[in-house]
Amino acid sequence: MIKKFLILAVCLGMVGEAVQGQSSQHTRNNLSSLLQKAEEEFQSHNFQNAIETHTALIDLALAAEENYYAYRAYTAIGTIYREVLKDSAKARTHYENALEQALLTESDSLLAGAYSSMGDLYSEYNNTHKKAIEFYEKSIEINKKSGFDDIKNISAYTKIGNAYLALEQPSEAAPYLLKAKSLLKGEEQPLTVRLEIRFLMGKYYMQIDKYALAKKELKEVAALAETHDLIILGAATHKYLAIVNEMRGDYKEANANLRKEALFNDRIYSLERVDEMQEAGAKYELAQFQRELDLAEDSKAYSEELVATTNLLNVIFVSAFVISLIVLAGFVFLLLSRKKYVDRLSEKNKQLTKAKNEAEKLSKLKSQFFSTVSHEIRTPLYGVIGLSSILLEEEKLGKHQEDLVSLKFSADYLLALINDVLLMNKMDADGVTLEQNPFRLSKLIKNVTQSFAFSLEQNDNKMHVEIDEDIPDYLIGDSIRISQILMNLVGNAVKFNEHGNIWLQIKLYDQPEKDLYDITFVVKDDGIGIPKDKQKIIFEVFSQVEIRNYEYQGTGLGLPIVKKLLSLHGSEIHLESELGDGATFSFQLELQANPAMHLKTDVSKIEDIKLENTAFEDIHILVVDDNKINQKVTQKILESRNFRCSLADGGNQAVQLAKEHSYQLILMDIHMPDKDGIQTTREIREFDMTTPIVALTAVEADEIRTVIYQAGMDDLILKPYDVSQFLNTILRNLKHIHASAI
Repeated sequence: MIKKFLILAVCLGMVGEAVQGQSSQHTRNNLSSLLQKAEEEFQSHNFQNAIETHTALIDLALAAEENYYAYRAYTAIGTIYREVLKDSAKARTHYENALEQALLTESDSLLAGAYSSMGDLYSEYNNTHKKAIEFYEKSIEINKKSGFDDIKNISAYTKIGNAYLALEQPSEAAPYLLKAKSLLKGEEQPLTVRLEIRFLMGKYYMQIDKYALAKKELKEVAALAETHDLIILGAATHKYLAIVNEMRGDYKEANANLRKEALFNDRIYSLERVDEMQEAGAKYELAQFQRELDLAEDSKAYSEELVATTNLLNVIFVSAFVISLIVLAGFVFLLLSRKKYVDRLSEKNKQLTKAKNEAEKLSKLKSQFFSTVSHEIRTPLYGVIGLSSILLEEEKLGKHQEDLVSLKFSADYLLALINDVLLMNKMDADGVTLEQNPFRLSKLIKNVTQSFAFSLEQNDNKMHVEIDEDIPDYLIGDSIRISQILMNLVGNAVKFNEHGNIWLQIKLYDQPEKDLYDITFVVKDDGIGIPKDKQKIIFEVFSQVEIRNYEYQGTGLGLPIVKKLLSLHGSEIHLESELGDGATFSFQLELQANPAMHLKTDVSKIEDIKLENTAFEDIHILVVDDNKINQKVTQKILESRNFRCSLADGGNQAVQLAKEHSYQLILMDIHMPDKDGIQTTREIREFDMTTPIVALTAVEADEIRTVIYQAGMDDLILKPYDVSQFLNTILRNLKHIHASAI
């Protein structure tokens, strides 16, 4: 009996495996059919259906963990956005997703293809050729490491050579072009590939002034292009032949080449007109599809919000009903109590109500006071910090460099003091909550240490940073609050130490779970130390240790802020110190690793762009500010990056200029006498809903963010600002030139 049961169990298991295998094969068949359908739609310029089919392919592939098909679909959608819609931002997003899927497949061939697609994207813009070369190099490296024949890299070699020629670096292009040319001998390649390489060799000879060789190569390519009716290559070849013949003094031949180029261009134009008409229709349909998709998503979000609001109202109603019952029961109880008790309770209630009203009034006055003081101090500080930053870049003022650095340091110190006061006030009102965002530990520590470069030099101190290698670089936590904690601790160490050393150590204490890390942060110095009897009171607000011979005694806010921020994290600060023997502050935080970032390490590098090297001559920005100094600072910063600027002294003038001219972006001050920035924005939005409007304000962002968005503004910059952050915010809002920002 047992034997029969075992035989039956084995048979059932085999049947289950067979059914599962058939199901997997059925899914792959569906994926293959969808892929074929999507490719046919793309070839027939039916881009809307192509995107819909590829999107369905992605959903099915991800659900079935079929990364190959997801890779193919992401790549195809990225190509539609790159080649058809010219939307490099969305193209990059889909190419990055394709790269993720290629990494998951562990297929070197797909990974090389993903890097090659990224290279194609970056090769289309003059200022990103070097980034394109990096991706092509990665593609070559993967193919070589995988043992593939070098013939697979002929396209990458050719594209790298072309990129270097576009950069006018022929010596860099030569090895790649010669390598591609040598591969032509080993295996038969399509005629177009062979002619493309020879054409680039002709351009190479032209750039190194070997015009005879250039003419010979280009002339042969031109002849073959005419024979095989390759009109695009023919036009390009005759264009460069005309340049070569002109350099050689053969003006007659140069004119002949120009005439042939014109003939080819006429044919290209005729063909392009047909393609453009087909693509225009496809683009219109695709744009309509995108609008319908956005509308559906907005409708879904609204429905979800409506459900959430309804649930909230139900909770409020039930709570109000329960509270009403409790109050009613209490009222009945009070009626049955003695009159004396009721009178006493009534008097107490009056006192409490009065105290509550007075407390609320004082709290409101306090908040208004801090808001006003913040604005009134930050506004002139914007001028001081901005002008000092601009003057530091002037080579003519080199002899005043030290004075300007000191000026900017003093202004930055005052700004930090204001921020500390505001943060303490906000924490007293329970207005600070922790956020969980991804960040890089190494970058956070670098920003903290660089902030004290001037102070370290001024006090002749040395900073030593040690980070445990077992701690992952990519973490999840409130990086802003962690930075504030470290800034205050390091700032104290720098401030009260001269000719000494400061250590910032980050150590792994424990790892209770796979992606959870208990991390110990230590800030240590070998300075004057803190007396034992002062080690508790220094964590109280406005408490200080009296120290002579130091320029800055501090406000007594730094350590109380540290203590309160650590309390929000469920942690506490520890101090070890002896008078004359330095001080050691330490605390522990539990932070979560961000493993998803390891797959995106290479992809994230594409964001590492230096905006200072980007020119924006075609961008016209309107600066609205009643303060002439602040106007001048903003104008100089923008014009130093080649933006075009117009100035408005108030809201009425800004509205008039916005009606008369077309601007790509408007920078709007909030507090202005004749008409504030909120009302000005509302009036502009009555006739212009598209131009980005970015608020410039010295008021705390949390206090005004909702108001400016409701008025129709798109973003906010808090004065005084970091120049790089200022430019990043502007670029983020210039959506129509997003392609030049990548």
